[in-house]
Amino acid sequence: MSTSLEKTQGAPQIVQIKRSPQNQPYPPPIINIKAAEDCFVVDCYGRKIPFPALYKERKAILVFVRHFLCYTCREYVEDLAKIPQKYLEDAGVRLIVIGQSSHDHIQPFCALTGYTHEIYIDPTRKIYKSLQMKQGETFHQAVRSPHVKSSTLTGIFKSMWNAMKSPAFDFQGDPGQQGGALIIGPGDKLHFGHLDLNRLDHAPINLLLKLAGVKTVDFTNKAEIIDI
Repeated sequence: MSTSLEKTQGAPQIVQIKRSPQNQPYPPPIINIKAAEDCFVVDCYGRKIPFPALYKERKAILVFVRHFLCYTCREYVEDLAKIPQKYLEDAGVRLIVIGQSSHDHIQPFCALTGYTHEIYIDPTRKIYKSLQMKQGETFHQAVRSPHVKSSTLTGIFKSMWNAMKSPAFDFQGDPGQQGGALIIGPGDKLHFGHLDLNRLDHAPINLLLKLAGVKTVDFTNKAEIIDI
C-alpha cells in the first residue's frame, strides 16, 4: 500500500495511491507524521532518542520491520545491508531500520543480516500505532516483495530455528504487526509512504533509493537518481 504526497493545510499528509495486482483502488488512509512527533526510538544501548531527530536535519529512509525473527524482514534487511554507505553519504540521506523488539536484540539481528547502517527499536509500538501501520495480514491484495528469496515453508522453519536459538525463545516483537517505509525530511516533510499489507508487501528497495535521490544497487545495471 504505497502513497504519494498530497498538499494540504496543516500537518504534512500523504494519501494512498493504487497498488495491487488488479490495480484496484484501496480506501485512502492518511498518514500524519506529526502524530508520532512525541514518540521515542531506542538504540542498542537502551538510550531514548526523539523520533523527529531521525529526520530533522537530513532526508531519511525509514524502514519499519515486523519482528526480528521474521524471515521476510530478515531477507529484506539483508538487501538493505548491500547499500554502500558512500551512496547514502553522497546523497545526504540516512537509512534507518526500526524494529519493535527489545534493544537487546539489535546487535544479534545486525550480525545475522550483515546490516551496518542505523537501526533503532520502538518497543511499545507507539510509532507503528501512531502512523496506523496495520495489525494482521491481508494476503490477497499485495504484491510479493522482490527481496524475499525463501519459500514460505523454508522461511517459517528458519524463523522457528532462530527463535529456538534465542535466549528468550521469542519472536522478538509482535508477529501480527506489519511494517512500512517512509521517506521524510529534512524536517517533517513527508515525500513517500508505504504501509505493508502483509509480510511480503515490502516497498522495493530501488524504488526507495530512487525517490530519495540515492544510487540504486544490485537490482539494476544502471544507477539512477530522481530528486524530490
